[in-house]
Amino acid sequence: MGHGTRAELLGHLAEAVGAVTATHPTRVAIDGPPAAGKTTLADELAVTLRAQGRDVIRATIDHFLFPRAQRYPRGEYSAEGCYFDTHDYDSLNRILLDPLGPNGDRSFQHAAYDHTTDTAMSPPVGTARADAVLLFDGVFLMRPELVERWDLRVFVSVALERTVDRAVIRARQVSSQADVERRWRERYIPAQQLYFATVRPADHADIIVHNDEPERPAWDDRCAGRCHG
Repeated sequence: MGHGTRAELLGHLAEAVGAVTATHPTRVAIDGPPAAGKTTLADELAVTLRAQGRDVIRATIDHFLFPRAQRYPRGEYSAEGCYFDTHDYDSLNRILLDPLGPNGDRSFQHAAYDHTTDTAMSPPVGTARADAVLLFDGVFLMRPELVERWDLRVFVSVALERTVDRAVIRARQVSSQADVERRWRERYIPAQQLYFATVRPADHADIIVHNDEPERPAWDDRCAGRCHG
């Protein structure tokens, strides 16, 4: 297991991205529970890679949700609903992951849904360079619908109980602490436990980042030259 500073972690991840051999853009999954620190890590890694001259595409699972009216057939606090009814994997594969893959034409859209307005999006079609990097953060990225489409798989691990504390801090301007805690304990954490039990996402990861203390991270590198380019 490696451990060190935040900068050392980012350097290690950048090296892992650079080691992927592919004739198409490198598609990097940054998976993990809500409030694990995935978005921050992906944003920081994007800065590091761009400083090295890489063309980086940033995208997130939050832009591939079903409309709100379709997301809660099992109830607003349902863990099964969170896992089964939330994300539009067909659109994600069709407009982003497959076009950037080995049989794609590199013409992509980075989003299909605006979660702030609960409306469909159709951003302009971009054309990725063959040596571009897609940094994609989100929950449940090792599911069978997606797992084989990644060229590098990163799992951000954090104690689930700690995510509740982080969520309360993050959302206190828009939601009550009681509502945030209920949503986490009834919906998000049980959904992650379902995911862990059925998919075992860490087993699919090339690198596991232990992010309980973000400024003193640790990481397990399971890639060892076998990354999925």
